[in-house]
Amino acid sequence: MQWNRDFFQQLGLDDLLNNDAEIIGSIVKEPGTPVGNGLSEKAAKELNLLPGTVVGTSLIDAHAGALGMFGCRSKEYNCELQGKLALICGTSTCHMSLTREPCLARGIWGPYRSAIIADYYLNEGGQSAAGLLLDHVIKTHPQYMHIKMKLSENEHIYTYLNRRLKQIAKEKGLDDPCYLTKDIHVWPDFHGNRSPIADPNLRGMITGLNMNVDEDALAILYLAFVQALAYGTRHIIDNLLKHNRVPFQTLLFCGGLAKNALYVQNHADICQLPALIPDEQEMVLVGSAMLGACAAKVYDGLEAASAAMGGNGKMLIPQFSTKEYHERKYHVFLEMLNDQRKYRDLMM
Repeated sequence: MQWNRDFFQQLGLDDLLNNDAEIIGSIVKEPGTPVGNGLSEKAAKELNLLPGTVVGTSLIDAHAGALGMFGCRSKEYNCELQGKLALICGTSTCHMSLTREPCLARGIWGPYRSAIIADYYLNEGGQSAAGLLLDHVIKTHPQYMHIKMKLSENEHIYTYLNRRLKQIAKEKGLDDPCYLTKDIHVWPDFHGNRSPIADPNLRGMITGLNMNVDEDALAILYLAFVQALAYGTRHIIDNLLKHNRVPFQTLLFCGGLAKNALYVQNHADICQLPALIPDEQEMVLVGSAMLGACAAKVYDGLEAASAAMGGNGKMLIPQFSTKEYHERKYHVFLEMLNDQRKYRDLMM
């Protein structure tokens, strides 16, 4: 591989390619490719490893996590690589998928050839605030400190609110807690939109608020934000499909929010796709191990390494019974985007 001079000229940065691109380097290696002769004597001593230990071309953390997850499977179900959407969900969320043919979708980064696995094209979307947003909603509510004082030492407030939502739904005679948000809707871009609108100036919206500030009000508001993040993931998926991407078959999750069953189940229900949570949550480390194994020639390539080392996971199945409700909520979600644009135009 080599740098595209025409591209650099269009950017006015073609001077970076002078003298065989000495400033940025002229040798481009695919992930998992052996580098040099392995660890030098000095590096090996500093790391307490053996000189010559194989060093592989690296990936950024999110891409390594996606590589780790792409090979994960469940005992009941597995699908081809192109059918998987990996969500690395923590403070923000990255949505990553691979295809054999390039998919150029507005508002989605890529397609990047061989960015993770050789000869596959990477598309990457994301949400600027995910776990950060849920924390903000919970910690700025008047009930936050009251609930924190009641929690046991090892209990997370998400677990408490998830349990309370089931209780509220039962008290109201509802088949599922999702119906509690019938009258409250959220557009979640409190920190701008990364995908698929790619507009940093978009802002968050809530409709349906009242004067109630008790525990149940916080639980339902939190649920509405969880659902909004899942509608945002569906928005990314729909945008990719509109640009003729191969259909998705499975969602995969790692990161802090992957431990929140409500977050994962709502994604499965709203996207109507099974959700797979790897048994090994440190998938960035698993992906890094795959790079090392590939560089050491344990496997013929990263696709084989991912399939062999991805491990198993727990599968959550989407509930068909809530599909029609979420379709209506998703329609409101998209209308909120149109409304915000109208308000912006009115104030120009």
